[in-house]
Amino acid sequence: MLSLKNISYHPPATPQPILDQLTLELGPQELGLIIGPSGSGKSTLLEILAGLATPHRGTISWQNQDLSALELQQLAGLVFQFPDRYFCGSTILEEIRFGHPDVGIDRVDRALADVGLDHLPLHGRPQSLSGGQQRRLALAVQLIRQPYLLLLDEPTAGLDWSMRQQLITVLGRLKQHWSLLVVSHEAKELLPISDRCWQLTQGHLEAIPLSPSSCLKP
Repeated sequence: MLSLKNISYHPPATPQPILDQLTLELGPQELGLIIGPSGSGKSTLLEILAGLATPHRGTISWQNQDLSALELQQLAGLVFQFPDRYFCGSTILEEIRFGHPDVGIDRVDRALADVGLDHLPLHGRPQSLSGGQQRRLALAVQLIRQPYLLLLDEPTAGLDWSMRQQLITVLGRLKQHWSLLVVSHEAKELLPISDRCWQLTQGHLEAIPLSPSSCLKP
């Protein structure tokens, strides 16, 4: 169980907190969906959960154990909104093994199968993949790390309908084994696979019942 209690983030340069006393819980094998407009603090929250930023107040725990930023880096895997900007490998195999050069080919194949890319040649270039395939490759890179929690920042942004549906199908499969927290301003297509939903507005988080009308507040 992931638990956030009274998380606040207020850099000195901002007049108001970016995040103000956020509290949420996400269980094992659940997909949580956070809806909010640009500038509401969604990406900042993911960076905190990934251990890339430190809250000014509050605690984050996993299985009732409070975690430091370093421990969160081991727990969570973050997929950025446009992951292709962060690709470093010249081939799919190099990209997946980046930072983990000793990972066996069986584990590589498993990670690619989990995201529906096991049909691709390992010598192919990541930059030659479609946008949806690049998002799934970025997920496979995180799976190699064997995190307990997957964090996704606007995973369907900029994709056409077919690519969005393929990615959503993959996320639905992944939640059978991992906890997922997804932030998005495009909620409608993600609602059917979501177990919990929140609205983030001007740094404040509100739990919302799972229904298309209630989870798509303006």
